[in-house]
Amino acid sequence: MPRIARRKPRTARVGIFGVGHHTYWAQFPGLHDEMIAKIEKLVGKVAATGVTVTNFGLVDTAQAAYALVPRLKAADLDLLFCDMVTYATSATFGIIIRSLDIPIVLVALQPLAALDYAKATTHMQLANDDFCSVPEFTGVAIRMGKRPPEVILGTLHDDPAAEADLREWCETAMALHDVKRARIGHFGHPIEHMLDMQTDQTALTAAFGCHIVQTEADDLLRLEREVTTVEIERKCVEILALFDTPDPKADPVTRKLTDEDLHTAARVAVALDKFIAHHEIDGLAYYYEGEPGAPLRTIVTNLIVGNSLLTAAGFPMCGESDLKTCLAMLIMDRLGIGGSFAEFHPVDFKEGFVLVGHDGPHHLNIADGKPVLRSLIKYHGKPGRGASVEFKIKEGPITMLSVGVTAQGKFKFIMAEGESVHGPIPATGNTNTRGFFRPDVRTFLKRWVAEGPTHHFALGIGHRAQALRRIGEALGIETVIINLEK
Repeated sequence: MPRIARRKPRTARVGIFGVGHHTYWAQFPGLHDEMIAKIEKLVGKVAATGVTVTNFGLVDTAQAAYALVPRLKAADLDLLFCDMVTYATSATFGIIIRSLDIPIVLVALQPLAALDYAKATTHMQLANDDFCSVPEFTGVAIRMGKRPPEVILGTLHDDPAAEADLREWCETAMALHDVKRARIGHFGHPIEHMLDMQTDQTALTAAFGCHIVQTEADDLLRLEREVTTVEIERKCVEILALFDTPDPKADPVTRKLTDEDLHTAARVAVALDKFIAHHEIDGLAYYYEGEPGAPLRTIVTNLIVGNSLLTAAGFPMCGESDLKTCLAMLIMDRLGIGGSFAEFHPVDFKEGFVLVGHDGPHHLNIADGKPVLRSLIKYHGKPGRGASVEFKIKEGPITMLSVGVTAQGKFKFIMAEGESVHGPIPATGNTNTRGFFRPDVRTFLKRWVAEGPTHHFALGIGHRAQALRRIGEALGIETVIINLEK
């Protein structure tokens, strides 16, 4: 299927500094230059992931570490790599981890996969002593009241596992960069009686750093009046290129996509593009019903197609006024794994899976094949009618993230990994994916609900719960990965 291009590139600010022991340089000529070259090699690897990298050089004394702290703070970093190029005393690190409130990762990538023992020298050992002071650094971090920094361990050359770790950490930095600075639009209110949807917007800023932009549904109505016939026709062409429009199957609620519903969806999608630009927002959570028969109701009940286009373009759009899941979708998108709006649908006790999906919006770039548009004569549980999106996500590993709230009012990440497996889904104009979870569907679902999730979650591709855990920990949010092997 055609892929929807991201409208804004992913980015992050990543710093790198190396550590060493100043005494070595006079003792072993050339060693200092080798260490500088190792740092530069790491800088190149990190820059290749697409982040902006600042090289802060080599820190080899306590004085240099103290002098570096204000420079690190001024750089407004999302992530800091400490390159363990050789043994270093922990005074080169202690004040840095004490002073910064961002993830710091120890990188221990030695040049040689193994020493040439017959020809080994002290110089050779020191040039490959990347792991030597890692225990000292992690122990000092704990004494400073910090979590022990995570470690990337391997070789500097031809090490796919280490390359993957670097790339995942840089994607983590991209998610942190955007969630801390996000402007999430909001209008309307949660559906009445959905108590788990209620969200303290100040608490969101306190926990994530994002700003909630209060907008009005009437803004869409005003902007819709500016939409031109040419813009609608262009959007219709875009939609028909991205979606199949098959005949209906068993569900009497569905119809083959009508020209009227296509035109309405396109008109509203153009207005929504203008709305996003006008408010300078990075996503939207909304629910609004409007007056029966009024033009505003037509608009606010026909956002699904435009929302799905925007979600795939990097602007998570979340129905039912679910701000928490909107942020979960944003985080998944910045990790590059999608992030569709989802909840649990019926369980298949014969084959042992649960359907996961929703009635919109969805991340079209993670669809398995070409997504479908159907006309619905009514939306279940909500007012309105119109075009609705149907697909399942790509087969293979999947990850879920729900943002719950504890009794103390604190946010909590609840995550799980599973598999999207081949098989039919209901042709109802909604997304559905066959989600298989270990050890079995009954046990998994009981464990999931016991952790206090909301009934919504973000659904993405790949097994990325550990990356999500890192993001939660960096934000100071409690994180739980459902133990699928108990």
